[in-house]
Amino acid sequence: MYQRSALAQIAAALRRSPAVAVLGPRQVGKTTLAKQLAAMSQRECVYLDLQDERDRARLADPNVFFKTHPDALIVLDEVQYTPDIFRHLRPEIDRDRSKGRFLLLGSASFSLLKQSAESLAGRLATVELGGLLVQEIEPTFARQQQLWLRGGFPESFTSATDEDSFEWRLDFMRLLLERDLPQFGVQVAAPTLQRFWRMVANSHSQLTNMSQLASSMGTSVPTVGRYLDLLEAARMLRRLQPMHVNLNKRLVKTPKTYLRDSGLLHALLGINTMNDLLSHPMMGYSWEGFVLEHISQLAPRGAEVMFYRTAAGAEMDVVVQHGSQTICFEIKSSSAPKVTQGFHNAMQDLKPTATFIVAQVDKRYAFSEQVEVIALTDIAVALQR
Repeated sequence: MYQRSALAQIAAALRRSPAVAVLGPRQVGKTTLAKQLAAMSQRECVYLDLQDERDRARLADPNVFFKTHPDALIVLDEVQYTPDIFRHLRPEIDRDRSKGRFLLLGSASFSLLKQSAESLAGRLATVELGGLLVQEIEPTFARQQQLWLRGGFPESFTSATDEDSFEWRLDFMRLLLERDLPQFGVQVAAPTLQRFWRMVANSHSQLTNMSQLASSMGTSVPTVGRYLDLLEAARMLRRLQPMHVNLNKRLVKTPKTYLRDSGLLHALLGINTMNDLLSHPMMGYSWEGFVLEHISQLAPRGAEVMFYRTAAGAEMDVVVQHGSQTICFEIKSSSAPKVTQGFHNAMQDLKPTATFIVAQVDKRYAFSEQVEVIALTDIAVALQR
């Protein structure tokens, strides 16, 4: 079992809000976290898995169920299977606004966010749970490499062999496309989305070329946009938006697309072992996405995570803005990183509070007077400025 960074965040949300929703893909560890929180809680805890018919039957009359457990922490897992529950939660919370009464776990955002936004505005806090981070595992170089190769789904990461992990990821993607997405109302054939997902993997970390994707798929740009929306809503990809600042520069305005889990990216690219990864032409792009996911998950709540690029060639891989702070990250897969003139031009444009190069190094060191090279394990500290 791993000490997830989100545990403290969820516990804090339960102390200040009557209901908390934890959103993340299936198999990412939401149920395990909920059981840890239940063990830590000093109140009774009632757990219902709403994918199970027997537990759904216990909730057939929500009002009676809530009255039966007035002082309990009620955990509703896979809550998207009973979206009607939100209209019962609102009057119950208005009747008793005690903190930490409900913990809702959801595997996708399609119906859950819409329902919660409409029904529980001002009553519900949300926390997003992603894959394992390097800070949450034994932070040796070998384990970091394993996390990069296999991705952050706990079962994939802890598989006995690379081959077992690879097969687990293939099964995960097949079930997501064939079973889970149709249950959420997605009416796109699984082979079509599988083909599209693989095409997105091949353009991972690059500017999103909607026309090229549409041409390759033999479909329209709006349809490609809908496919991207579906995978983003399922927490499978991340669209990194460009930074828009008034610098009298011609700025790139197209987002970049990343697969959020490096293990799924590698499965789609046919990368099975670390040797495969290190010799693959997508290796540098894969490392960039792996680091971006760490930055995105560890960034302060409310921070904006973007990239910066101008038509003249100034470029910064990741820019995090939070209040008056502007923290820049350049991502390099090398253990002896070098930067281009575009990096220096971006620093002159942005005048950041701090700038870091994230590379595969053992220890952080000064790259220049204003720039520091850091390891993946240093990102959390770098963001706490």
